Amino acid sequence: MSSRKIDSPSEFRETSISEFFEKNRHILGFDSLQKSLFMVIKEAVDNSLDACEEYQILPDIYVEISRSGDDILTAVIEDNGPGISRKEVPNVFGRLLYGSRFGTLRQSRGQQGIGITASILYGQITTALPSKIRTKMRQDDVAYDFQLGINVKENRADIISEKPVIWEKESGTRIEIPLKGKYQTGKQSVFEYLKESAIVNPNAQFTFIDPEGKKVRIERVVEKASVPARSIKPHPMGLELGELFRMARAVPNRTLGEFLLQDLSRVTPRTLDDMTSAFGIDFSIPVENLEIQYMKGVMDAFSSVKILPPPTDCLSPLGSDFIRRGLKNIYGELQPLYFGKPVQRPVSVHNGNPFSVEVGIVYGGNLPAEEQVRIVRFANKVPLLYQPGACAITRAISEMDWRTYGFDQRGGKGVPFGPAIILVHVFGIRLPFTSESKEAIAGIDIIVDEIMAALKTAARGVRGFINKREKRSKIYEKFTLVEKIIPEIGSKSASLLGLPQPDISMVLSRIANVIFVTESFQRNEDHYDVKAEVVNFTRKTATFKLYAEPPGVSSPSETLSFDVSGLEPSRRISFEFRVNGTFNQYPGTEYYFTGIDPVWVQGAELLPPDYFEEELKIEAETDE
Repeated sequence: MSSRKIDSPSEFRETSISEFFEKNRHILGFDSLQKSLFMVIKEAVDNSLDACEEYQILPDIYVEISRSGDDILTAVIEDNGPGISRKEVPNVFGRLLYGSRFGTLRQSRGQQGIGITASILYGQITTALPSKIRTKMRQDDVAYDFQLGINVKENRADIISEKPVIWEKESGTRIEIPLKGKYQTGKQSVFEYLKESAIVNPNAQFTFIDPEGKKVRIERVVEKASVPARSIKPHPMGLELGELFRMARAVPNRTLGEFLLQDLSRVTPRTLDDMTSAFGIDFSIPVENLEIQYMKGVMDAFSSVKILPPPTDCLSPLGSDFIRRGLKNIYGELQPLYFGKPVQRPVSVHNGNPFSVEVGIVYGGNLPAEEQVRIVRFANKVPLLYQPGACAITRAISEMDWRTYGFDQRGGKGVPFGPAIILVHVFGIRLPFTSESKEAIAGIDIIVDEIMAALKTAARGVRGFINKREKRSKIYEKFTLVEKIIPEIGSKSASLLGLPQPDISMVLSRIANVIFVTESFQRNEDHYDVKAEVVNFTRKTATFKLYAEPPGVSSPSETLSFDVSGLEPSRRISFEFRVNGTFNQYPGTEYYFTGIDPVWVQGAELLPPDYFEEELKIEAETDE
């Protein structure tokens, strides 16, 4: 018979949250030297961007990594945010599960109050050295320098020193964390994270210095602060029974009805009347007298009555302008031929929590056609560089049949091949991640379906671009036939018959009976000189407006416009402009028109009625 000793109750003890993560840091993503460095930078930069967004500040983010040993690095992250109160520094940087956004229901990059403290804890574990904090608020005359570590037994800061200093910045925070790490380049590097952060934060400026002293700056291209999300009250369908019961009992001296009306969103007096009529619930019961079974009946009633979905101002989408300009800023050197109009899905709800999806696609140019498309994944404006195979975004892309949209996809499944970059941004409150390190979005069916719906809409734009390019080639062949071959036939016929050269201008009009828009170009060292020509092969004088959208244009504001006024039959008019870039093969400019019946024009498309609508909306928001 076994005689294994059983621990006595006196040997049990409580473990603090800091002590737990000290021994289980891999749960937060600190599971390798390379990834640990990445996590330290990511957590600090995410906090900086959140703070700047909340206070409507255009972010200036400085990141530097220096080497002090073979695998000992110092990570420095500095911002121009609002700064942190001197009294709050020990709590913000020295206590896990402490933060301004903890427990709030709104979209933000971080919510749990873990990330930056876990980074300092990791540095302390691997180097036994304290971190340095400098912070200054706008109303303060001086900044404050701290050296601090973390008392893991008590989950609180261990302040080594604190002193006021003069700092030229108006406000901001600077963090220096010594840590054991490994700096590498590539798709899962610190620099790649900063590049992708610049895509979804085109109003931010990033400065990066690597361990070799190489300095890179990514300039801001949007002079407009991001719109912060607003906090909302919990929605009844987003709560579990235990949560609702705890909330009700937390504030005494109220009735059940008062609690539901004041502390939950979308609950109205009519909602309570419907629940009383259908289920006989008495909302005058004091919350201190509630029993769990009675609250379960309330939960069941909520599931059966009509309640509006939660408010959506708790979300903060990127918007079309940010996506287009961010993609062009980072990938413009690849000279994509097509910047698709970004797609945003209507807000959906998962477990009572609102979320939505944005998608942007760029196509062609110098992007590699023989490789799989590049996928850039984001959740709540944060780049997702790890665990792509476990993410709902990758699953949605892999399950779509991209062959319908002009992509190469073997067997109709998997990530497609083609010269494209696909951006997917999923944003919401309480997004379901696969782990505490928030590296991939869980493959919940409703989320995958919404991603796929947005992808299909964006992919139709790519298919339209490819179709227009093929159509333009056929139109050019037809124009060549009319413009060159028919006059040649007339000349040779006149020569054979010994007759003078006939005037065939009206013959051309009778045969073609259209207005052709064609172009020619000349390549130079760093640009193309393009000439657009409009030829009237109809029997009527034509007046309309022509628009030219050069390759690589990411915004309607960059579209060129020309007036075609009083163009008589058999006459032509040309317009010249410059296209910057050196494409492997000049892809051609997209032409649109307004002011004439589309049946008469070939080589250009009727301008979509909403073409400039979004640009005007952006301008109106800026003026406001």
